[in-house]
Amino acid sequence: MIQFQNVTKKYGDHVVLNHVDLEVNGGEFMTIVGPSGAGKSTLLHALIGAAKLDEGTIMVDGYDVTSFKEDALQEYRQKVGMVFQDYKLLKDKTVYENVAFALEVCGWKEEDIKERVYEVLDLVGMLDHEGKFPRQLAGGEGQRTAIARAMVHRPRLFIADEPTGNLDPWNREGILDILNKINENGATVVLSTHNRELVDKIKRRVVVLNEGRIVADKENSGYEVDALLSEAVEKVQEAEMAGELMGRMAEAIGSEVGDIEITEILEY
Repeated sequence: MIQFQNVTKKYGDHVVLNHVDLEVNGGEFMTIVGPSGAGKSTLLHALIGAAKLDEGTIMVDGYDVTSFKEDALQEYRQKVGMVFQDYKLLKDKTVYENVAFALEVCGWKEEDIKERVYEVLDLVGMLDHEGKFPRQLAGGEGQRTAIARAMVHRPRLFIADEPTGNLDPWNREGILDILNKINENGATVVLSTHNRELVDKIKRRVVVLNEGRIVADKENSGYEVDALLSEAVEKVQEAEMAGELMGRMAEAIGSEVGDIEITEILEY
């Protein structure tokens, strides 16, 4: 289980994440959506310890990720699959070597590495491209390689931040199929995306971020950001109106009852 508790992140005076509380159960496929600048990528970077928080904690299976020292953080990251929009492949290594490298740093034996790398390259449809370098790959092929590298050590948590942002519709479908397979094999998948069609096709839990706050959290949902944001704005406006009304009531009552606290009035 993943638990975001009062998670707050600021860059200067700008609040990127504003007291976020969120739980993700093991084995879930959760999609995070929202406008640009809503805090989606920052939330995922905080989950892997790449964005230090100003307040709050992030618990993963009972461990406080935000308290990890560098060695513990590196060990934790080796157990998490991470895919980003820009792939982050090593330019001087082939497809095979990029995927194998993730196991080499974990101390795997060469024969075990070879078996596992070929297994995941076959799964993502990149077995015929094992000797190519990143510069020789098309966008979809680069992302498939990045996914193979991220899943090669069988992570229980798989994080994908805009993995289809630069891809055509055909390749987006292929990446989604792979993410579904990863989830079906037992991994928790947390996906951040702007792609409406992708979210509508997944039809799983959708969390909407706006201005650093969670404004909606719905099961079996599609890309309903516009409607959900409008609903959230209405709720905020209603709360502001209620607060203004309460203030006026307090002033009116205070003029008659003197120094009695408003909390005492409400309790009464």
